[in-house]
Amino acid sequence: MIRLDIFHQDGKKSGFNIIKGDSTKGHGGFGAGLINLDNMSPVIIDVEAGTAAVDMGALHARSDIERRIRFSANKADLQGGGKKYWLVWVNTEVTKEGPHYSGAAAAEMIIHREIKRGYKILADHVNKMDKALKGNVDLSEMDTKSKKVLGEFLKSVAPGQWEKANPELKAQLETE
Repeated sequence: MIRLDIFHQDGKKSGFNIIKGDSTKGHGGFGAGLINLDNMSPVIIDVEAGTAAVDMGALHARSDIERRIRFSANKADLQGGGKKYWLVWVNTEVTKEGPHYSGAAAAEMIIHREIKRGYKILADHVNKMDKALKGNVDLSEMDTKSKKVLGEFLKSVAPGQWEKANPELKAQLETE
């Protein structure tokens, strides 16, 4: 079995680092309040296929499924078609017990590839990323099948992180 570290693909970090460490060194001046996304991973759930994959391009709204798509906040622009995806922001926190899944939040996307149009609300995606970054869990909008796919994916990728995961995350992903 191949071990996949979703947070350091191919031995590299995400490459999206707004700041590294404590740039302010306590002075509170320039750079104060910036964030570090090294431990944030965007997991894309294909609802129809029942698959999950990490696509680090989603940090810049440039995942494989988002490329060459013009997005709108109006579902009517999709002309009644499209394929549904969930973009789940998963944050890992490292404590003295080791790394664990600390936060997760899901945002909806619908892509109609034939007409190169998509639906997403950018503000919702940013707010969900912020929630996950702060260690909160918000998967309430996801369907049961997608939650099951996400839960199985997180368990298989890093079983140790799943064992120590935020109890709220485990509760929201429990499916029967």
